Amino acid sequence: MLHQEFESPEELRDTIKCFWYNMGDFGEQESGFKVLPDGYAEIIFHFGSGCSIANNGALEPLPSPFMVGLLNQPALFYAKNRLEIIGIRCFPWTVFDLLGLSSGKDGVRIFEHPIAQLQPALNECILAGKIDEAVALVKQYFLDARSRIPADSMLFKAGVAMRKAAGTLPVSQVAAAAHATVRTLERNFKQSSGYTVKDVSGLIRFEQVRNRLWTYPDSNIAGLAHELGYTDQSHLSRDFKRYSGTTPAAFARKAKKAKKTVNGDFVAFILA
Repeated sequence: MLHQEFESPEELRDTIKCFWYNMGDFGEQESGFKVLPDGYAEIIFHFGSGCSIANNGALEPLPSPFMVGLLNQPALFYAKNRLEIIGIRCFPWTVFDLLGLSSGKDGVRIFEHPIAQLQPALNECILAGKIDEAVALVKQYFLDARSRIPADSMLFKAGVAMRKAAGTLPVSQVAAAAHATVRTLERNFKQSSGYTVKDVSGLIRFEQVRNRLWTYPDSNIAGLAHELGYTDQSHLSRDFKRYSGTTPAAFARKAKKAKKTVNGDFVAFILA
């Protein structure tokens, strides 16, 4: 599986973490792949044979684009043959305002939006192997969209503080960093993202553990627990299993094996 990340322009860094491209060949039979939770919302354009999600025992094809919002457990998708993806990794407290959508707790959201008009042009770029041009088209769309919405400095400051502390700050300290009362921050944060500050902080902290174990599978788990502010190793293990469906040790073993065939940093898609 090939994975590339593209830096977000300066004007978008308060709303979008990065843009990315994935390409994988899943074979002729439908294969499952998991998307693990993290502290971001992803807008997903896909090309090729398409991808599906299980719904009431049947596979439901997903349109392009769709959104993977904040997850509190792994989501299982299916694909076959060649699948290529252009993803937009957004901060969850900005994505709904950026798209002009109401916030919610949908793990996977199918939505109608003018952004879908990009699909034909992106498909042409992907077929021609012009990945940089495809990403440039998406960047320009969001630069135009971002210029039409006011910046929310309070949520931006809160988000910076949460990410800088790897999700370990109590809500009162996040509010202080955002120069807001806890009540005001919580109200605005939930209105914009659909989740509380504590919810998102927990996902950010899990993401740090997940990324560390992906990059350094031999990391000492007790040491990670201490470094990232968990009460103890058991606390980290419980949270990790809650969000990933597996233990930190089992994930590290799988990471060791997967890293032999995957290029780049952590890839959200893990073969089931």
